[in-house]
Amino acid sequence: MRSPSAGAASAMLLVGTSTAVSATIADYPIYSGQALRYALAAVVLLAVVRHQRLPRARLMPRDILLLAALAATGLAGFNLFLVEATRHAGPAMIATVVGAVPLVLALVGPLLEGRRPTPRTVGAATVVAVGAAVAAGLGSGSLPGLLLSLGALVCEVAFSLLAVPLLPRLGPLRVAAYPAALSVPMLLAAGLVLDGTAALRLPDPGQATAFVYLGVIVTAAAFFLWYDALRRLGADRAGLFAGLVPVGALLTTAALGLGRPGAADITGALLVTAGVVMGQRHTKPAQAPAVLPVAPTDASAT
Repeated sequence: MRSPSAGAASAMLLVGTSTAVSATIADYPIYSGQALRYALAAVVLLAVVRHQRLPRARLMPRDILLLAALAATGLAGFNLFLVEATRHAGPAMIATVVGAVPLVLALVGPLLEGRRPTPRTVGAATVVAVGAAVAAGLGSGSLPGLLLSLGALVCEVAFSLLAVPLLPRLGPLRVAAYPAALSVPMLLAAGLVLDGTAALRLPDPGQATAFVYLGVIVTAAAFFLWYDALRRLGADRAGLFAGLVPVGALLTTAALGLGRPGAADITGALLVTAGVVMGQRHTKPAQAPAVLPVAPTDASAT
């Protein structure tokens, strides 16, 4: 997309739909299911890289370490927490907890890029976090669901921060494609160790449809849109759009008939949407994110 803001908004709305769709595959072996998803996404993204005939980019040891960490946390870890959380909480509550990502990115992202967080962005991110707290404290969830959702939140932060130093050299297509491919053997190995041969069963038609949607739309398309916006807007401004995850979750929850969001869920979604709008108004264009001098620590992937 020409507009990075439109790309970031589209990406996070699509990621929000994954919380509801993941509930439909909760009975499928988690590790092998996510391996299917990322394998499909990797095939699609690498095909686009080949079709675009992008210049070769030599991977340095540091790049490989960052890509592997991103695959293990922002991709595999995030979705494992997400699927487990759906067993204990409603999709809307999970999405609003993950919607607290902007507060973390608004504070940490600029510092890692060598600049101070702007007051407007921090204020907008705080509004988003309040919305997440409203839904988490009063919405459709439980303590195990909240803790698992917080795990997904940490992984989602890593999904963005670990990508920042990779984007200037590799570009958004490769940064989306390589971790997707790297996560497949990780997930398959975990599935075989923990689930045995049960991890290798074929999905039924409904589950297969969900995996295709998650692989092509939520992973391949949304990840590219997000990394393109992250490169152009910076982590703090792009991170505000993570607040739109609850909106995508609410719409999908209603469309799939998985439940009726409560007043707290809707209030939380409205607050995080207001925070996104607040953060984008009258904001000067962000400077291009700088390459980090030191790889971010593995803190912790719609």
